[in-house]
Amino acid sequence: MAEAEDAGSAEFAERMSQMMNEAMLALMVSVGHRTGLFDTMAAMPAATSTEIAACAGLHERYVREWLAAMTTGKIVDHDGATGTFSLPADHAAWLTRAAGLDNLAIQAQYVGLLALVEDQIVDCFRHGGGVPYSAFPRLQAVMAEDTGAVQDATLIDVTLPLVPGLVDRLGHGIDVADVGCGSGHAVNLMAEAFPRSRFTGFDLSDTGLAAAMAEADHKGLTNVRFEKRDAARLGEAARFDFMTTFDAVHDQARPDLVLAGIARALRPGGVYLCVDIAASSELSENLDHPFGPFGYTISCMHCMTVSLADGGMGLGTMWGEQKAQEMLTDAGFTSIEAAHVDGNIANTYFIATRN
Repeated sequence: MAEAEDAGSAEFAERMSQMMNEAMLALMVSVGHRTGLFDTMAAMPAATSTEIAACAGLHERYVREWLAAMTTGKIVDHDGATGTFSLPADHAAWLTRAAGLDNLAIQAQYVGLLALVEDQIVDCFRHGGGVPYSAFPRLQAVMAEDTGAVQDATLIDVTLPLVPGLVDRLGHGIDVADVGCGSGHAVNLMAEAFPRSRFTGFDLSDTGLAAAMAEADHKGLTNVRFEKRDAARLGEAARFDFMTTFDAVHDQARPDLVLAGIARALRPGGVYLCVDIAASSELSENLDHPFGPFGYTISCMHCMTVSLADGGMGLGTMWGEQKAQEMLTDAGFTSIEAAHVDGNIANTYFIATRN
């Protein structure tokens, strides 16, 4: 028994050591993404740190140390004889902007962002309350980059066709709203694809709304507008034919009011598409979830705490399909279908209607 316990202890210690290395490596992957180093290296042959730094327009000493972390982390290859470094093509396929939807380096940015509020989160453990949105100045930009890649690849051709007959209706012209639109990329994509329909984006963030309007202006869109509005106080009645939220319900202070407001804002025959995190509401059913630790950590250090900071329900990122179905029903939706897309393990697509 003692030998088994010793073996188990040693195995756990090894796992903890590996975790520390991987956590540090995630920070360096974020740096590589933000500085464009992965993109630079993917486009050039094996080169020295001086050559890579010059090509990327960065300081060599920092690039050299970053390359050392990448090399020991088995992300970058190093030839000791020539002093050169190279990014294997099969690694670049998951780390560069050219990878589009497959670029996992985008998610690495969350590690550093969440670490910024660790002291405040620890204080919340002791005294309760939450950390407000204002404590996460870069988060909306990172989320826009993250979700933007998904929306560019799937929104028009994959996501919208999940709703029967919707694409034809959008083509003929209907009224559409996205609640919690952030930087408005999804709204602008739909407005561009369906010029006969009319689109409105609602959000509380001045920064997000400014980015949304700037993109719409750049695209020359005349069928979209953006309004500053609390998602829990939409105050609309039978105004829209189709409404959406994209990962925007679970971190609301009062998601119950948000969902009820959306139900009231739909016209008879209208449809609500709620795209949110794919998970179970039961922890025991998430033990093998591929992003379990990631999801619960983001929940604790952002989604749950920003809701609690506003005196909210604190649902958290992993609120799960069962809770979502329950809350949609309570909001007044009478038909709710939970759809999934092959290859997308991150989201569930709830298609909801009411009588």
